[in-house]
Amino acid sequence: MDVVVVGAGALGAYFGGRFEETGANVTFLVREKRAEQLRENGIKISSNLGEYKNESPNYVTDARKVDHADLVVVSVKGYHLPGTLDSLKVLAEKGAYVLPVLNGIEHISYLQDQLGEDVVLGGLSFIIATLNEKGHVIHSGDFHDLIFGPLTKTQTNICQRIEKLCDKANMNGIYSDSILLELWKKYTFINAFSGITTAANLSIGQIREHDSTFKIAETILQEMKNLAKEYHVDITGEDIESAKSKLLGLDKEATSSMHQDRRKGLTLEVDHLHGGALRLAKAVGLDLPYIETVYGLIKPFENA
Repeated sequence: MDVVVVGAGALGAYFGGRFEETGANVTFLVREKRAEQLRENGIKISSNLGEYKNESPNYVTDARKVDHADLVVVSVKGYHLPGTLDSLKVLAEKGAYVLPVLNGIEHISYLQDQLGEDVVLGGLSFIIATLNEKGHVIHSGDFHDLIFGPLTKTQTNICQRIEKLCDKANMNGIYSDSILLELWKKYTFINAFSGITTAANLSIGQIREHDSTFKIAETILQEMKNLAKEYHVDITGEDIESAKSKLLGLDKEATSSMHQDRRKGLTLEVDHLHGGALRLAKAVGLDLPYIETVYGLIKPFENA
């Protein structure tokens, strides 16, 4: 399979590297600064689940230089998505399906409007990873899940091909026939996890030590459940308990990618994630007071 990974941050470099291990033809579409890193340092994954290194990965800075693509994995931050649109259109015209692996939900309809409903697959991931100063992936935790599935009936075949590729790869690839529900479940979890860690500027272990602080995360889970219901997606009480259990089960030093970005002084995804939830809520006349409060606390650090 010919795979193009748009954005070689921690997530894109990780899954792109794992696809390379299977023998897939992987090309990283990156900006010039990241291209220089790949040229000098290659792709490297440091992980308890298996090391990987490629000193000469395929990369381009212009989508027009890609001859063919079956699948495009989009792993940029939400605020960078509009800047990738021209490239995605070029690749879609070459026959590629687009698998966005972003947090949130607004990007799905945005990409469908721009590229066509048949082109855009549903996808998400669960992984804790970051890049070091050389641009190499440091993967922590014991999970590396890539979940994908069709949003239209015409996408079954390509999703089956992705499943076969994932079966060969050192990752947990999961084909889901209810990918929209999975997207909302992830959105629910990540808004609680990223929201509380970034707003409090603490790891999850420190947050769990204070019941009143952890309660904020629990309440965000409930608010997201209510929001999903307004969009005809049934997140159950069991789903909420599962998300809570995941927060309680994380390593005490674990934190969200947004919190890591705050620590590094990088741009934050708060408008894409929490702002997106507030926009969706406003459209249906729903109040999300805890999410609104967390959004307000994080917003001053958005463009640090």
